[in-house]
Amino acid sequence: MPFVRIDTLRAGPERLAALGRAVHDALVETIGIPPDDRFQVLVDHDGASSTLRYDDYLGVHRDDGIAYVAITLRSGRTPARKQALYRRIAELAHAYTGTEPRNVFVVLTENGPADWSLGEGRAQYLGAPRA
Repeated sequence: MPFVRIDTLRAGPERLAALGRAVHDALVETIGIPPDDRFQVLVDHDGASSTLRYDDYLGVHRDDGIAYVAITLRSGRTPARKQALYRRIAELAHAYTGTEPRNVFVVLTENGPADWSLGEGRAQYLGAPRA
């Protein structure tokens, strides 16, 4: 059960929705997330009342086409699967929206079963198989 937040700068609703699809499709393809397991917060900043900041850290030239993708999920994926996820997100973001792969910034945050409540004030994953 990943929780995804995507922040863009003046992307518009169609591009933002397509980025959400790209991330979800990559999660399904690379790490086996169930197709109906979609929890996303999609935010488009206008550049005036809210904006995004970035530089050319590690020699990657970013511009206003940047998409920050923050994914929180339960721990347990190998570095190879994470690399495959990053690559697939960049590929699909480019295919679905034209977003340059250099502008796809992804961060994963991992946690455990007790760190999730999917409603009803309960930690549903405690004692449940990994999803």
